[in-house]
Amino acid sequence: MTVVLIPGEARLEELETIWREGRAVKLDDRAKPAIEAAAALVREAANGNEAIYGVNTGFGKLASVRIKPEDTEQLQRNLVLSHCCGVGEPLDIDTTRLMLALKLLSIGRGASGIRWQTVQLLEGLLAKGVTPVVPSQGSVGASGDLAPLAHMAATLIGEGEAWFEGKRLSSAEALREAGLVPVTLGPKEGLGLINGTQFSTACALAGYFNAMRNVQAAIVSSCLSTDAIMGSTAPLREGIHSLRGHRGQIDVGNAMRQIMEGSEIRESHREGDTRVQDPYCIRCQPQVTGAALDLLRFAGQTLETEANAVSDNPLVLVEERCIVSGGNFHAEPVAFAADQIALAIAEIGAIAQRRVALMVDPTLSHDLPPFLTPEPGLNSGFMIAEVTTAALMSENKHLANPCSTDSTPTSANQEDHVSMAAHGARRLERMNTNLNVIIGVETMCAAQGIEFRAPLATSPVLQRVMKTLRDSVPAVGADRFMAGDIQQAAMLVADGVLGAVGGVPQLLAGEAA
Repeated sequence: MTVVLIPGEARLEELETIWREGRAVKLDDRAKPAIEAAAALVREAANGNEAIYGVNTGFGKLASVRIKPEDTEQLQRNLVLSHCCGVGEPLDIDTTRLMLALKLLSIGRGASGIRWQTVQLLEGLLAKGVTPVVPSQGSVGASGDLAPLAHMAATLIGEGEAWFEGKRLSSAEALREAGLVPVTLGPKEGLGLINGTQFSTACALAGYFNAMRNVQAAIVSSCLSTDAIMGSTAPLREGIHSLRGHRGQIDVGNAMRQIMEGSEIRESHREGDTRVQDPYCIRCQPQVTGAALDLLRFAGQTLETEANAVSDNPLVLVEERCIVSGGNFHAEPVAFAADQIALAIAEIGAIAQRRVALMVDPTLSHDLPPFLTPEPGLNSGFMIAEVTTAALMSENKHLANPCSTDSTPTSANQEDHVSMAAHGARRLERMNTNLNVIIGVETMCAAQGIEFRAPLATSPVLQRVMKTLRDSVPAVGADRFMAGDIQQAAMLVADGVLGAVGGVPQLLAGEAA
């Protein structure tokens, strides 16, 4: 089913559907008049006497060089080809397709001067499954994501490479096999295609979508861990969180209360428990995970705004009949959002890892066997699985250092402050993958701990979660090769299964589980 996008009104849910499900995308037909009006104004300017940056002039430091009307098509082609300087592994196909959809949204606002014909070819790429090969390195997130977007634009003119039906082909061959015809770029079209934040924004959105799945899974795994160590649920009381007032904290506390409702383990030690307070990794779960959730929600709002933005340069202001240079290509909002997502991912993992450490330590885990193995000594149980989570937690801490504060001048000092949004956004995939494993191992440990509490049972919701885990990851008795089990548990997190079985998406939306 094709997703029809209304420029300026696309929502995160639509963008996630495009990214996860590989949907075809087209613009609402109501965008066509504005697009064509801007393109007409650009054609008029290209044939006029006034110097208009990027239309009848060179670029960057070469902006003072005038271009003859008959050379404007060659100017745009040269621009695209000269900027195809990306290196490194190609961006994955799903995120590249999201980048194309974001470029459509930007063009659809009618301020870029790109023709409807070119819009239709972009739509054709998404409909037919022709995906440009876009190297992942080369952008500093300043004058737009120039190098990555140039590789995208190259496919439109039959240059570079593209994926089609599982094969990596020349763009010309991929277009031909898909029944598509490359375009000859009109005035300003090359600049409008390569200028913008769509590469950084697509990568940041992918990081955001997966981080939200991780926070949902972390809420479930933290509930399992609380029961595994027979932790107190008193810190989940609604009154505590309402007194502080942070939405994320309130939502996480509410979700945890509902998920743990009906736990026999909890009821067994509600009276007579001599522990006054649990460690912070149990007691402060709503405060930490809730703060991370608030940060993710804020970053999501920023990225939704940017997804609907016009971020190329110069901009065509049709009603004012002018083409004016500005700085919307600067990706500082995306860089900040990516840094915020990175911080949230790192902290979710940090507190989850401490829960793993708590469960394997017999001095802290309330009578669970050392390293959660029935025969400690002969077996090492989860000893090194915990070490793996520590390694990944530490790696994420390093990766969470801000990228937005690192600027370097480029383009002969014309672009003297850059955002590094692409760096900030690209690292999120690796961080989310690390966090998948940390939460997966926590879930394995917590399930093992709860099973040691038999015949007492955890809550009905958590029993369903444990059954889902046990369908692919058996309990650990005698030591065995564990890497495959960890990968299976991590996949339950990454695929959104753990959060969904726990009913977390509905709980965070304020719906009944």
